[in-house]
Amino acid sequence: MRRITRAPWELLKRTFGWLVLFELRNKILLGPSALRLRRLETAETRRHAAAAASMPAALVATVIATHRRPDELRAAVRSALAQTVRDQVVVVVDDGAGLPDLPADPRLFAVSLTRNTGVAGVVRNVGIRLTRSRYVAFLDDDNLWEPDHLERALAVLETPDGPDGVYTALRRVLPDGTERDILSVPFDRRRAARESFLDTNAFVARRDGTLRFSRLRRTPEVLPREDWELVHRYSRSHSVRHVPHATVRYLVNPGSFYTTWSS
Repeated sequence: MRRITRAPWELLKRTFGWLVLFELRNKILLGPSALRLRRLETAETRRHAAAAASMPAALVATVIATHRRPDELRAAVRSALAQTVRDQVVVVVDDGAGLPDLPADPRLFAVSLTRNTGVAGVVRNVGIRLTRSRYVAFLDDDNLWEPDHLERALAVLETPDGPDGVYTALRRVLPDGTERDILSVPFDRRRAARESFLDTNAFVARRDGTLRFSRLRRTPEVLPREDWELVHRYSRSHSVRHVPHATVRYLVNPGSFYTTWSS
């Protein structure tokens, strides 16, 4: 009997993919809170835009969301500013905890939200909306880039028939500094409906109105993560390609939300 009752669910999973079905459930259950968070996001964006002498602009805007990781944030900022691509602006958005001292660099723009949202998508969206750039890249405050991360991404994006978005391979590192493995999976949208191998620390994309993160409040139990949702939704109307070079040092941190991909 149990096998019979599960048959429709198994058929739906085979047809659409379990990640797609879970995200549909998330939108139904968590949608009302996302509307309130969207209003907060807009208010914060307008407040910081009004306070800024000018909006940060460059070929690439790197958005770093942060919350109470001062040492890790400074390391992440240094790795972003050390990119071989100089035509970039680094936008740090703090989720209401306050900003630590950061490097003095004219390419660095840092803001703090008036209160803690606990929603990574909202924090990142404020950063996206505060910039005026052709491309946007993302880096979490506990991860690092190799110096050629943006260079390798732009080399593909800027070709005449290049895609709209690319993601590089990730070198997954344990808290003690040892390497766990390298995650390098060619893009396949159908496969992505069933496997979570997409992470925005490796993602660089052409800016348009669809480049916005989900505003759903995702606790550790809510799957899929907002990283997967962004890339999967973006690829619905944009071409996405994998660059098989490990340019991200991704910390597999038990104290953080992280995706337990399979390689």
